[in-house]
Amino acid sequence: MGQFDFSIRTPVKGVRGLGSAKSGTGHFWQQRLTAVALVPLVLAFIAIVICASGRDYEAARALVGHPLTSIILLLFVVTGAIHGRLGLQVVIEDYVHHEGCKVAAVIANTLFTAAVAIAAIFAVLKISFGV
Repeated sequence: MGQFDFSIRTPVKGVRGLGSAKSGTGHFWQQRLTAVALVPLVLAFIAIVICASGRDYEAARALVGHPLTSIILLLFVVTGAIHGRLGLQVVIEDYVHHEGCKVAAVIANTLFTAAVAIAAIFAVLKISFGV
């Protein structure tokens, strides 16, 4: 059979970039997209922190409560959380070899990232709405 081995898989399967996990290319692009989005968001976050650092509590709270500032902070938190989760997931999948530990670590990574993001979103919204 050696010389006449035929496969029912088409060359399109390889071109689409679907590896054994069926989602490698999408994961790659999500990570790159969030990295690019974080460049202006980090610069804006640094500018907000610098502006808030020289103010008293009420003035800093008013700065964070401004709608544009709140939107930038929320975008920064959500994009940063997604990017962080994706990056740490790659590290876990590459360096944790025991399957049970790998699954537990990926779940813990997702839950921790979600908890931190939810807490940060809650804080920004609470300040933004003045509650």
